[in-house]
Amino acid sequence: MSDAIKHECGIALIRLKKPLSFYKEKYGTAFYGVNKMYLMMEKQHNRGQDGAGFASIKLDMAPGERYISRQRSTEQQPIQDIFAQINGRINEVMTENPDRKDDVDWQKSNVPYLGEVLLGHVRYGTFGKNSVESVHPFLRQNNWMHRNLIVAGNFNMTNVSTLFDKLVSLGQHPKEHADTITVMEKIGHFLDDEVAKLYKKLKKEGYNKQQASPQIAERLKVEKILKRASKDWDGGYAMVGLLGHGDAFVLRDPAGIRPAYYYEDDEVAVVASERPVIQTAFNVDFEDVKELDPGSALIVKKNGQLKIKKVLEPLTRKACSFERIYFSRGSDAEIYKERKLLGRLLMPEVLKSINHDTKNAVFSFIPNTAETSFYGLVEAAQDELNRQKGEEILAAKENLDKEAIERILSRKLRTEKIAIKDAKLRTFITEDSSRDDLVAHVYDVTYGVIEPEDKLVIIDDSIVRGTTLKKSIIKMMARLNPEKIIVVSSAPQIRYPDCYGIDMAKLEDFIAFRAAIALLKENGKSAIITQVYEKCKSQVDFKDKNVQNFVKEIYAPFTDKEISAKISELLIDETVQPEVEIIYQTVENLHKACPKNLGDWYFTGDYPTNGGNRVVNRAFINYMEGNSARAY
Repeated sequence: MSDAIKHECGIALIRLKKPLSFYKEKYGTAFYGVNKMYLMMEKQHNRGQDGAGFASIKLDMAPGERYISRQRSTEQQPIQDIFAQINGRINEVMTENPDRKDDVDWQKSNVPYLGEVLLGHVRYGTFGKNSVESVHPFLRQNNWMHRNLIVAGNFNMTNVSTLFDKLVSLGQHPKEHADTITVMEKIGHFLDDEVAKLYKKLKKEGYNKQQASPQIAERLKVEKILKRASKDWDGGYAMVGLLGHGDAFVLRDPAGIRPAYYYEDDEVAVVASERPVIQTAFNVDFEDVKELDPGSALIVKKNGQLKIKKVLEPLTRKACSFERIYFSRGSDAEIYKERKLLGRLLMPEVLKSINHDTKNAVFSFIPNTAETSFYGLVEAAQDELNRQKGEEILAAKENLDKEAIERILSRKLRTEKIAIKDAKLRTFITEDSSRDDLVAHVYDVTYGVIEPEDKLVIIDDSIVRGTTLKKSIIKMMARLNPEKIIVVSSAPQIRYPDCYGIDMAKLEDFIAFRAAIALLKENGKSAIITQVYEKCKSQVDFKDKNVQNFVKEIYAPFTDKEISAKISELLIDETVQPEVEIIYQTVENLHKACPKNLGDWYFTGDYPTNGGNRVVNRAFINYMEGNSARAY
């Protein structure tokens, strides 16, 4: 992606079902779970580079023995930093006790991090400071084992203020306004309440406090706690939690916006944000990894029993399509096919743009995430070339000799690696003119392969702000002096903010929005801008669920192609000599390529929750008032 919109968070949960001695005997190490967690987190490093966290719980520890361990980092390589610290502590203990290298029971009691329940998290901070205090997992401590709560997730709530106020109304005093703290305290409140009710019931049955503890662990209904806690949540989330005594859960939002996959056998239960992570780490087949249903919770009790419980009534499934276009690793079998199809479906418009002249067309891509879509585009281009060859042969008929046939058949599609991503220069100097000059060199080009009569077709997986295209890619491509530059986006026009985990918060950042505003002004329709502003303000205090997305009216007077044409104008200046055209994927073709992930609110404005409409209207108000704050 030329304009990085950053990634989302990634979650990983491992529940070892056997005693640690089993893994020592079978796999040669009692640290089997720790090793697998490292692998799962590294395989999801693509989802978040701002920080990483790890937590573990040891089951059935005696009072006075540490049973919860946690490690977090915001270093440049946070996952490696975490596990370097973990390994350092483990090696320190084992070096001091070399005679205990095969004593698994002693290791469990004395070596930190060696637990049966493990949680991993990689973070991209969409909100808040990038300090270690902002890194998941978050820990809510209590001297009652059952009331210890560890929470991490891939999520964003659109109604944090409302949730915060409800906590205050319950008599709590949250230490932060952040959604992670708010969510954790909400779960913690109902956890405390449920534990208290169970203890009261057990007391009536004749149990004393010490006897009640294991009974609480057995009888605690995690799904009931989650149902009460999540009642008012509005957002996209895959939430992971561990309770101090060993229960674990993963809750997915009712629209299935954020992804969660799981696998279970008699040795482990595993959850991750991406299917291939589990496939690779545990060497299992595609079919063995299941997707957690929207609105459902996966719960692993202390005894190792896994169950799926419906916690929230599912909404219309709106799984995030950006997972398929960009976020998730392309090694997933379904995603790989979908990305290729996204490229293939663009070919009809590309052919129009090059006037079916495949002979004088060079195809390339923006490294590295657009590469798979590029393969699909090239396959479709090859089909067109084969069709042209067939027509040429049929047209020649009897006049063909061996040499002519060989000449026709030898024609090949021209594919080159034109764009080369260079060193990250953006943040070296902050002064505007110097920074712009450096940004212009973020990408370099391959010289000597483009002729003056060539049309250069280059595919990107999405165009968000257009900054890198304008300041770097198009200018660099123009140096090659092609007849025409065609930039193709495998995603549709990004028109609206995302409020469910992706860092796309401000309308004015989007090149499509700026193009629509420019068209309104050029066509004497500026009144629409003011009308939309007034309509958005009229809904600010709405408490019901009838909030509308009025920002759609900004785009309504124009066709997609008119907006694309305006974007093309905005992305060039007088220094660019070749003709430049921007071609976007259609929403219809996006759905055709990714039929299971129909979440498209950033393209269409059709938000799956009421909070999304509130956010987009607030974003427009902020734009009109010159307020740079986030809309959520």
